[in-house]
Amino acid sequence: MSDRTPSLFEWAGGDEAFQRLTEVFYGHVRKDPVLAPVFAHMDDAHPRYVAMFLAEVLGGPERYSAERGGHDHMARMHLGRHITEEQRRRWVSLLTDSADEVGLPADPEFRAVFSYYIEWGTRMALVYSADDPPPTAGPMPKWDWGQTPPWQPGG
Repeated sequence: MSDRTPSLFEWAGGDEAFQRLTEVFYGHVRKDPVLAPVFAHMDDAHPRYVAMFLAEVLGGPERYSAERGGHDHMARMHLGRHITEEQRRRWVSLLTDSADEVGLPADPEFRAVFSYYIEWGTRMALVYSADDPPPTAGPMPKWDWGQTPPWQPGG
């Protein structure tokens, strides 16, 4: 038995949990009147890419960085999309509901950090989707129990 605290990724259930989460979530997105138009031309692999991104941010394998280009690539995907606050809130709400639906851990510690990242990440998506976004280059954010990365404008 190890005394090591599992990562958020491990606690959530690993790759399988994040794949389930994003498949269910984007199934709901496709039917949602607020978000469906935003994702109307979504690549069939999009849920898998988002699962890889979430997994990496929460302590899992660095596959998104290796295969997709990391934070810079994700940020650039939002450039010029003019995401609205209503869309951001709906994204958060549907993802949270999907986390419940697929059985992600419901303990307060995990859900607090998970929710904190989702809130932070969607607000960053708003920043990057604006007419004058900051530079997209920067390290992949990493979140852990009780530890979140500081946001550095332009960095």
